Amino acid sequence: MQTVNTIPETCSQTVIHEDVVQKVQATIPKDNSLLEVAELFKVLGDRTRIRILHSLFQTEMCVCDIAYLLNMTQSSISHQLRVLKQAKLVKNRKEGKVVYYSLADDHVIQIFDQALEHVNENKI
Repeated sequence: MQTVNTIPETCSQTVIHEDVVQKVQATIPKDNSLLEVAELFKVLGDRTRIRILHSLFQTEMCVCDIAYLLNMTQSSISHQLRVLKQAKLVKNRKEGKVVYYSLADDHVIQIFDQALEHVNENKI
């Protein structure tokens, strides 16, 4: 039988480091910013939406092309693009009857780059 050493998740002390707490408390946003960040991560927590974002990271595409690339229906891609657009992660432009989607701005590229870098940082 193997013994596992665990570190308790709570402090054994009852001392509050007021300077540290006050410093951190001053940085906590007073509005709904943290809630909006949590909602953004929920949107990014879907594999299909991540695959769509990765595709759009390469180039702008229409729904038909994304559906073909990901082997999904146009309806399901349209639904996911609607979610991504509401989250301000993608934008669209119309050319004739075709609607092209692309990443909304450089922030989306940075978020995606940082996430990929993070998950790949310890891989050899």
